[in-house]
Amino acid sequence: MFLFSLISMDKVVNCFKNRPDAVARLICFPWAGGGSIHYARWGNVLSSSVEVLAVKLPGRESRAKEPFFENMQQIVDEVISVLLPLLKEKPFALFGHSFGAFTSFAVADALKKIHNMEPVHIFLSGASAPYSETRIKTPKRSDLSDEDFLKWLISIGGTPPELLANPEVLKLFLPALKADLHVVENYRCNKASSPLFSCPVTCFDGKDDIPHDLQAWKDITSGDFTIKMFHGSHFYLKDSGNEKIILDYITKHLETSEMDYL
Repeated sequence: MFLFSLISMDKVVNCFKNRPDAVARLICFPWAGGGSIHYARWGNVLSSSVEVLAVKLPGRESRAKEPFFENMQQIVDEVISVLLPLLKEKPFALFGHSFGAFTSFAVADALKKIHNMEPVHIFLSGASAPYSETRIKTPKRSDLSDEDFLKWLISIGGTPPELLANPEVLKLFLPALKADLHVVENYRCNKASSPLFSCPVTCFDGKDDIPHDLQAWKDITSGDFTIKMFHGSHFYLKDSGNEKIILDYITKHLETSEMDYL
């Protein structure tokens, strides 16, 4: 049983640096079509007080031969089944950008409703709340032809800059991008009649990105709600200056959250 847990953990989570003495864990969820490396390396950058676990989804990286997930429930079920024992050990926070913001919220939602657990902080980036009018009215794009899908993606600045420089490589990423977009386009979530959480929620976004309804996220918590805007478009968080500000902010809040948790 223990061996199975080890295999499952390694399969679903990328952790560059184990920190058994960390005061909190930060669980990071990839953007559409993305892998785990960008966030896993945060484990090398953040102080020893935070252990970073970056989620790996099927159809990419070491899971390239596995079929993509088709709906949000599959992601939620897998992540929780693997991480639940760890999440019970010490305080944890969630971070997700764009598609990852939705998966972060969906996982937090299930943890609260099924296991009565909640993060000490939820960090959401580059996405409208799933029940907001802005999100509901967004046209579906995952069924577009590859050519039209690429044109749309480039037009909104929704492509990692390193991929734009290499169109042939970008084509290899299209299946994962489309699969993740299909998941989020079919993810339905009604606004709760009362806040689901009591923990702080922070929203990050790029000032030059397409407008997101960040304010709507306020409805998920009775705790502190903060919006922080950065120079840049959809992938503003890849800028080293912005990233440093984000990581300093996360570290500060997780180190102080331990006192609240106790």
